[in-house]
Amino acid sequence: MKITQDTVVTMQYKVTNAQGQLLDKAQEPTSYLHGGYDNTFPKIEAALEGQVVGFSTTLKLTPADAFGERDESLVQTIPKSEFPPGVKVGGQLRGRTPDGHEQVFNVLKIKGDKVILDGNHPWAGQHLTLSLKVLEVRAASAEEVTHRHAHGAHGHHH
Repeated sequence: MKITQDTVVTMQYKVTNAQGQLLDKAQEPTSYLHGGYDNTFPKIEAALEGQVVGFSTTLKLTPADAFGERDESLVQTIPKSEFPPGVKVGGQLRGRTPDGHEQVFNVLKIKGDKVILDGNHPWAGQHLTLSLKVLEVRAASAEEVTHRHAHGAHGHHH
């Protein structure tokens, strides 16, 4: 079966940065619903369109193709007195951007009575290399199409 609209693609992948350092490697296969549902980056969907099980590729992703450029307005400093207890450097908090949208912030630094938070994805602004291999392709169920994501062992669980 070919990868087309409303197919579920299961793959293995690894991500490295421009210096060749390993950033992420799928420990388990991962699945997504193909066809413009925003379940993966458009450049990945374009590379996989029409392909079959066994297809392997390596993609060079610019920041625009992946997690975007860094946005320094998403770096915030808050008083430590407003910081929840138990959260440490490297942890995450939900907060609001300056324009009021909900955002996940990574705790970058705790310095004296201040905490520095970053709402950028950790890989924002980076050029990435993604190597992937297609392990399985199947028709999506009606429920998966309605929910706009893959279900099952390597997809989303409700």
